[in-house]
Amino acid sequence: MTYIVTVQDAVTAFADWMEPTDSELDAIEAEMPRILADVEALDVQIALLEQAPTELDERRARRGRRRVLSERATLANRASAGEAA
Repeated sequence: MTYIVTVQDAVTAFADWMEPTDSELDAIEAEMPRILADVEALDVQIALLEQAPTELDERRARRGRRRVLSERATLANRASAGEAA
């Protein structure tokens, strides 16, 4: 008889040394405004897929894209200034 086993242990097995370091957590925290802006912009895009976009919806989409670009520019300026990337 052949047993079928899962590979979950290989996929989800994490040792203590595989946890994110403090610097990695700081980098994630520094990028959190951009991540949240991306999520909000995607939410608007998903909503627009389900219906015909109105003028207000198009404004929301443009505002979301501008916010994402603004957050990306802020992160790029911080990185070029030598702050946290």
